Amino acid sequence: MDEHEKPYTTLFNAITDALDALDRLNFGQAKEILEAGQQRAEEIYIGEDR
Repeated sequence: MDEHEKPYTTLFNAITDALDALDRLNFGQAKEILEAGQQRAEEIYIGEDR
């Protein structure tokens, strides 16, 4: 697996979920989803889940 594939997929899924939350005007949830996705992708990229 390409080293960027899993972090990319993690971020893509977080963005998709955040957009759904924004459609529901749930801005706080959208922010939480994006922050968690960013943190998880970074953890994966730096090797905690390789």
